[in-house]
Amino acid sequence: MTQTRTLVLIPARMAATRLPGKPLLDIGGLPMVVHVLRRAEAAGIGRVAVATDTPDIAAAVTAHGGEAIMTRADHPSGSDRVFEALGRLDPEGSIDTIINLQGDFPTIRPGTIRDVLKPLADPSVDIATLAAEIQSDEEATNPNVVKAIGSPVDSRRLRALYFTRATAPYGEGPRYHHVGLYAYRREALQRFVELPPSPLERQERLEQLRALEGGMRIDIMIVDDVPRGVDTPADLETARRLLANSASGEHPAR
Repeated sequence: MTQTRTLVLIPARMAATRLPGKPLLDIGGLPMVVHVLRRAEAAGIGRVAVATDTPDIAAAVTAHGGEAIMTRADHPSGSDRVFEALGRLDPEGSIDTIINLQGDFPTIRPGTIRDVLKPLADPSVDIATLAAEIQSDEEATNPNVVKAIGSPVDSRRLRALYFTRATAPYGEGPRYHHVGLYAYRREALQRFVELPPSPLERQERLEQLRALEGGMRIDIMIVDDVPRGVDTPADLETARRLLANSASGEHPAR
């Protein structure tokens, strides 16, 4: 897998209701989506582009030297938007690995983005993702925290069996907080978007269950911590504080 055959796509749109205009909100003088773009570029794993249906987002990205690709406005999910963008950016099919990076992870470490590629070294893995061990009861019982359940492949990798909003698995032992960052083989992404929404996907409201129900293999890389997503005004202030500290040298990005 070479750098030129990996594409990082950041789907971004203005649909958030809890934090209107989220991708363009200012953090330390830059729009949030540009921070995510910079982190992906710093990972050094290949071409990076923002996939959006909003001209203002595309304009902000290109104004800061990034690449943006316009996509249709009617996509049901970020995965569908990423697949359309892949076809537009690489119609000749030279890209074989696609990373789907959420546009609301402005403090994600470049090393964490690189980590998601590791399970794809195993040719039997279709999709790779990340999780971190849950550290508190509040995290374990929160339905907004998606739990990744898997069978260990080695000390830092699981083969995914299920994802759920429930507190699981039952009993003593580690539980894992799923991180919504994915790496797909190109053919796996195409297969995934062609599958219809599945029963468990609808029930749990978790898109990745469609892949498991469709017989696809997802492996999970265990990372040390969960990147902070930005969904609320409080999250935004936290991201501003963390990035201000990083700029001052207190928390250098890794």
